[in-house]
Amino acid sequence: MLIIFESILPIFLLVLLGVALKRSPLINGTFWEGLEQCGYYVLFPALLFHTLATADFSSMEIGAIGFTAVGAVVAMCGLVLALWPVLRWLGVPASAFSSVFQTATRWNAFIALAIAQKIAGDYGLTVVALVMAAIILPINFINVGVLLRFSGAQMGYGTFALRIITNPMIISCLLGVLVNQLGIPIYAPLMTTIDLVARAALSLGLIAVGAGLRVSDALKPHPLVLFSTALKLAFFPVVMIGAALMAGVTGPALTLLGLSAGVPTAMNGYILAKKMGGDAELYAATATVQTVFSFLTIPLVLMAAGQFAAG
Repeated sequence: MLIIFESILPIFLLVLLGVALKRSPLINGTFWEGLEQCGYYVLFPALLFHTLATADFSSMEIGAIGFTAVGAVVAMCGLVLALWPVLRWLGVPASAFSSVFQTATRWNAFIALAIAQKIAGDYGLTVVALVMAAIILPINFINVGVLLRFSGAQMGYGTFALRIITNPMIISCLLGVLVNQLGIPIYAPLMTTIDLVARAALSLGLIAVGAGLRVSDALKPHPLVLFSTALKLAFFPVVMIGAALMAGVTGPALTLLGLSAGVPTAMNGYILAKKMGGDAELYAATATVQTVFSFLTIPLVLMAAGQFAAG
């Protein structure tokens, strides 16, 4: 347990650095929006493309990992949707439910990739990137659809489709897999440039995660915040590990799948909630509380998954 805790401590120290820098007078406040945009459009796509384009999938259970990831996400989405009648009866507004749904099903790939690299090196980075490549399309499709249904936002099918197909994460994942599987040669200096950009992604991404947190929201969390936190950090890993065992995934890959489900929700869901009429304040509070709690729950998820992985 101590070894796991110490292995992920640097990741959370970077998040805390982001919290401190955001509140420091040393950096202009306009910097953070630029960093988020750079991460979304440049740094993170470069990391995903380079990881998937150069990965060695020969010793990896690609089909089983992809099937597990997609199956677990679809199952989790279905389970959370099934809670709507109960939550509605309890007086939860539809817009608030859309944020409960998003925060229970989305995942912070920055944190997952950083921890995976720390505990399993390039193999860990590749497995988590593969998980992301498998689920990024369905998870975005489902979440945008739920927001359209529960937030009352007006968006045509054309705009909906455009939002999906122009997502830089989706594009970079698809291109990386195509380059890898078709053996498309990439000019070496260009690939080196992409690699240099990718190396900055995780550290800057984690600092940006910290900058986006709202510490005051963690002091008096709303019951819905705690409910979403339990769904994401405790229940989702159970669903993912169960799906992995049914798919026959074993060894480190099973542990990394558990990690992918056990990280807190993605920060970019806040922007989506804000733009599409969801409860953005609830989303921001939940993202903060999940990030704080995950410092304690991720070691437990890794330890439990490791026990199953070891047989």
